[in-house]
Amino acid sequence: MGRAMIIGAGGVATAAACKMTEAPEVFEEVMIASRTKEKCDKIIKQIDKTNYYSAQIDAMNINELAALIKDFKPDIVLNLALPYQNLAIMEACLQTGVSYLDTANYESPDNPHFDYIKQWSYFDKYKSAGITGILGCGFDPGVTQVFTAYAAKHYFDEIHYLDIVDCNAGDHGKYFATNFNPEINIREVTANGRYYEDGKWIETKPLEIHRPIEYPEIGVMESYLLFHEELESLVKNFPTIKRARFWMTFSERYLTALEVLQEVGMTSIKPINYEGKEIVPLQFLKAVLPDPSTLGENYKGKACIGVQLKGIYQGKERTYFIWSIFDHEKAYKETGTQAVAYSTGVPAMVGTMLYLKEIWKKPGVFNVEEFDPDPFLETMPIYGIDWYEAVDIVLPIDK
Repeated sequence: MGRAMIIGAGGVATAAACKMTEAPEVFEEVMIASRTKEKCDKIIKQIDKTNYYSAQIDAMNINELAALIKDFKPDIVLNLALPYQNLAIMEACLQTGVSYLDTANYESPDNPHFDYIKQWSYFDKYKSAGITGILGCGFDPGVTQVFTAYAAKHYFDEIHYLDIVDCNAGDHGKYFATNFNPEINIREVTANGRYYEDGKWIETKPLEIHRPIEYPEIGVMESYLLFHEELESLVKNFPTIKRARFWMTFSERYLTALEVLQEVGMTSIKPINYEGKEIVPLQFLKAVLPDPSTLGENYKGKACIGVQLKGIYQGKERTYFIWSIFDHEKAYKETGTQAVAYSTGVPAMVGTMLYLKEIWKKPGVFNVEEFDPDPFLETMPIYGIDWYEAVDIVLPIDK
């Protein structure tokens, strides 16, 4: 049915590529390209399919990437690498007339602030070119927005309060490691928190606000308020929302180690001079921490991500909770990755499938909640991610 090009060769790319093999009638040919070709070759060896190809590419080099796209002629390019590369890859797709999908919004390497403004600015260009940009098609961002769109379509006349809750209760056996790119993860966690209320954004100190929240199949876990990019698009696309927040769990050991690293300056993105060379402490830290793609083998336990909503339906107050559960050992058995990479790679594959089937295909740039959620939630369980729902209950966020 179509050809896809994956940019990136980490855990997310591995999970997505493995799941693509389960739908050969949709993914006729796939190319995996990254700065290190050997990593792409490793994924293809694991997949053991002759219609998967590898290439070396610097995705920040627009001309080089555009040439590769022209040569392979994919129908869509999946950016499953760093969000630093979003704009460069979007531009290469625009120049070659090929659609685009990513799993996180653009972030500048020099500034830990992240938002969708620069990517949304491509809407008219993509519409004129007749190509589709699908933004944030992982889990959070991604499925959490599909969950919200599904709730709005089937259960609410107006959504007033939204809380995204993300708990990883797994244990990888390392003293300190991050579940995805350490540089991106630590920048996100150490940034100021932010939430939306009554038409304005309220900023907090990093991890300043926290509370216990009960998660299905896991139990009560201390959860911390962060800013996450899907909040920005959700309050834009569902203007009845009065308050939107994002919560994530962290172990005490993780927080203690992170505090020490901050205090000694290892999480800084400001370059320092070391023995005549300029280095960025956080990038050096990334180099010495465990590679997230290697954590899966010994990872045990579960994770849970969901959306808790309050609003109005047929004149009455309503609550709704929709969520998924992930098992690290199951994810590793299926794809050789841990559940965090799995939970991002599978939705990226599903979104790409819906594009190739022309279900999620329209000219312009869109966040995933702007597409019909039903086909996505019908397809996702087929490829390993089930979802559950509860209506008119006392929400865990309120217990």
